[in-house]
Amino acid sequence: MASTSLLSPAAIATPTATANHSPRLFSKLPFPNLLSKPISRNNILSSRLHVSSSTDQSATTTPPSSSKTPKEETIFFDGGAHYGDLLANLLLGFTLLWVPLTLAAVSRAFFLRYRFTNLRVTVISGLTGQDRSDFSYKVIKDVQVVPRFIGEWGDVVITLKDGTKVDLRSVPRFREIAKYCLSMADKPVVLKETGTKGF
Repeated sequence: MASTSLLSPAAIATPTATANHSPRLFSKLPFPNLLSKPISRNNILSSRLHVSSSTDQSATTTPPSSSKTPKEETIFFDGGAHYGDLLANLLLGFTLLWVPLTLAAVSRAFFLRYRFTNLRVTVISGLTGQDRSDFSYKVIKDVQVVPRFIGEWGDVVITLKDGTKVDLRSVPRFREIAKYCLSMADKPVVLKETGTKGF
């Protein structure tokens, strides 16, 4: 009677109980291949990953050489026309003859922006800033400055190698910006400055 009784799950799992019974009992189990091989400690340890120590020189590999990353763009100056230009033109705008110059100063104050970075010069204009022109320092041939009023602000005239002249009107810190442009263009930092002019 004991030979026909079913085996308990604990008795099936042990390797000693599997050796005494016929193979027909194992064919009825859901996973017959699991009990055909006894589980050993070596089988369990074989699934572990091999991690080499930091002192193992043969296992270390050199990382691939990283490609040159482009320079990060840093802003030297970002702003609009000098506020003194707007103020002076508004004061003189009460005369009928000065109205066109006042309107030009108002449009410069609200719709014109200069940006000098370590990579390029950007001029943004237009009602919504849709008109934008960029050029690199490599294409700069010459930089001249024209002081305005009493030298508080001025114009920066940049001549490009193709002969194009870019006139930046009423720039604050205009001498400093012109020197920066010359240094970034690898030109001698000698400013060509004309005499002080009006507004």
